[in-house]
Parts: sequence; C-alpha cells; structure tokens
Amino acid sequence: MSTQRGEDVGRRLVPAAVLAVLVPVAVGVGVYFFGTRHTPNYGNGLFGAHGTVAVDLKAQLSSALLGLAFVQLGLALWMYGRVPGVRSAPRSVPLGHRVLGFLIFLFSLPIAYHCLTTYGIEMSSPRVAIHSFTGCALYGAFAAKIIIVRSRRLPGWLLPVVGGLLVLGVALLWYTAALWALNGDSVPGFSSV
Repeated sequence: MSTQRGEDVGRRLVPAAVLAVLVPVAVGVGVYFFGTRHTPNYGNGLFGAHGTVAVDLKAQLSSALLGLAFVQLGLALWMYGRVPGVRSAPRSVPLGHRVLGFLIFLFSLPIAYHCLTTYGIEMSSPRVAIHSFTGCALYGAFAAKIIIVRSRRLPGWLLPVVGGLLVLGVALLWYTAALWALNGDSVPGFSSV
C-alpha cells in the first residue's frame, strides 16, 4: 500500500517539478535572447533622465529595491519563526509579504527595462557579464517563486531556497551595477575597466 501511495505522490510531483523548472528557464532564456537580439539604444531615458543622470537614478532606485528585498527577507524569516527571540508573526505578515513581493517585482521592471533596452546583454567585462546573466536569472527566479508558492506538490524547502536566491540576485545586481555607479565605477573584486 505504501508503494502505491509513493507512486501517486511521484506522479503528482513530476508535472509540478517540470513546470517549476521549465517556466523559469524559459523566462530567463527569453530575457537573454531579447537582450542579445535587441539593438541597444544608449540614448534611452529613465523617467526623463538620460546619460549619467539616468545611471545615477537607476543606482538610487536599485538601492531602494535592495532595501525592500531585505525587508522581504526579514518578513519571510519572521513568518517562518526563524528570528530568535521574536514572537510569532501576526496574520497580517504573510499578506504584507505577498503585497511587498508584488510591489518589489513592479518596482524592478523600470530598472530592468532600462538596462535591457539601453544596453542589452553585454559581455564586455566579467562584472557586466555577471550583471547581465544575473538579471536574466532574476526574472526566471521570480517565475519559479510564483509557481512554487502556488504548488502544493513541491517540497517545502524549495520556497525558502528560491526566495533566498531572489534576495541574493537583487544584491548581486546591486553590487555589480548600482554600487559600481555610486562608488565612482569601482567595487571590490572588479577592476575599474
């Protein structure tokens, strides 16, 4: 009887797992192909700002996005009882976590759109290549998180892993571009070329 039950679970898990892998990969690859096939327009603006002013604005917006991602991480840790010495999260925290996640996604779109249409996917240096690939992967991870949140068939550990990868992705994007711009085109680990 336990063999039958295990087979049933396996049959239900496979489509969910395939979906949780294929859709995010398709999103990331789609962003990559758009970025490599699109002709960059270095004159694009961001909320009316152009050139270095647009880069500075994007760096400031990215810094705010990073702060929101850390708030999101804190809410997740609180929700799952992983903050030592802090009482259980009230019922409003999961709703706040979902709403903030949606707002973070929306907040990221103008930044990503500007990067993608202005520069595309570039491989001119290790820093830029890491930034480009991380940007593609970030939107794949967003798709994965939505699928995992909605699925009751996937292992429970997968959700915090993908959530952590999202925060890591935002931090890496910030480090390779926003901090770079805010720090006079320099960050530890990457040459200023």
